[in-house]
Amino acid sequence: MKRTEYRWLLPSAMADTELPGDRARARRTVRDWIVDLSAFLIAVGVGLAALAAVEADGSTGDAVLFVDAVVGAAACCALWVRRRWPFGLALTLTLVSTVEPVAAGALLVALFSLAVHRPFRPVAVIGALALVLVPLQPFLRPDPATSFLASVIFGVLMILLVISWGMAVRSRRQLVLTLRERARRAEAEAELRAEQAQRLAREAIAREMHDVLAHRLTLLSVHAGALEFRPDAPAADIGRAAGVIRDSAHEALQDLREIIGVLRAPGDSDEGGRPQPTLATLDALVAESRLAGMKVTVDNRVADPGAAPAATGRTVYRIAQEALTNARKHAPGTEVTVLVAGGPGQGLTVEVENPAPVEPFERVPGSGQGLIGLTERATLAGGELEHGPTRDGGFAVRARLPWP
Repeated sequence: MKRTEYRWLLPSAMADTELPGDRARARRTVRDWIVDLSAFLIAVGVGLAALAAVEADGSTGDAVLFVDAVVGAAACCALWVRRRWPFGLALTLTLVSTVEPVAAGALLVALFSLAVHRPFRPVAVIGALALVLVPLQPFLRPDPATSFLASVIFGVLMILLVISWGMAVRSRRQLVLTLRERARRAEAEAELRAEQAQRLAREAIAREMHDVLAHRLTLLSVHAGALEFRPDAPAADIGRAAGVIRDSAHEALQDLREIIGVLRAPGDSDEGGRPQPTLATLDALVAESRLAGMKVTVDNRVADPGAAPAATGRTVYRIAQEALTNARKHAPGTEVTVLVAGGPGQGLTVEVENPAPVEPFERVPGSGQGLIGLTERATLAGGELEHGPTRDGGFAVRARLPWP
């Protein structure tokens, strides 16, 4: 149920986000009208009881009795503005009640409203003034049926009671508003965390798609370009290139199915998915690149590649794959050197370096997103990655990854 559906059940202080006095005046709710009417009737009842007591005293003249009735009625009617001017109304009724016992009920309601609608300092000022003036009313207008001491004690207790009650109501409202604000803040933080999780997931999917598909599509582009510019090539070369294009397209489709499977629900994933690449499958990647016409020299100094952690080996594979793809696009015909070294407790180091191209070639556009993705991948794996041009105009990619 939304708050707007039951707002009429709440006081205006609870239907909005701040307490009255801390904000502009809000419109009364249905509950406010009920409370205001009840307070008005209570003040009228107390005033009529006081007026009856004054009338029972034969020493009071008719003129004074008439003035008491008019002042009491005005005090009760003034309670309808207690939400807008609680401080001024409480101060006025405190002074009036010193000589008019019929305003005592209206004074108690005004003190309660002041404690609910204003902070502690103005409540303390008016409350102290009311307590100081308590003895004046029984002294100026004594009640024959009640002693002076009893009247003073009763007045002090009633003032303290209504002020304490009003402060308790205000404290409870502030607590509810604080809890409401915490809930709203928690919802906002939860939405922010969800958005961040979605963003991270999108970045991970984009990085995976780039790392996986860029290699396959580059192979397709290279061999398709070779067929385009060498239509008179021997039939054996054309058949071999067509076979590489077919195999690369098939592998790209398989990789795309795996990435799409990540987007599906866990129960919708295929059970027969292909195994993820590891350090042990690095030789197959190099063989594939050589089959595409690249010159690749591998120096694998890892004694047992199969013993490398799966996540670390997969990261090494993706780094080598992206570096070979970049070398094929931006430095075709050069000899690429791949160095992998390390072991348990030493970490893994992978370096892929190529010299500057010496022959003219058709440049393939690149955005650099692959290197950014490799840096993020290495950082997530607990390592670091560096890349940049070499002194001879080539390019090098170096990464260091942990191997516990």
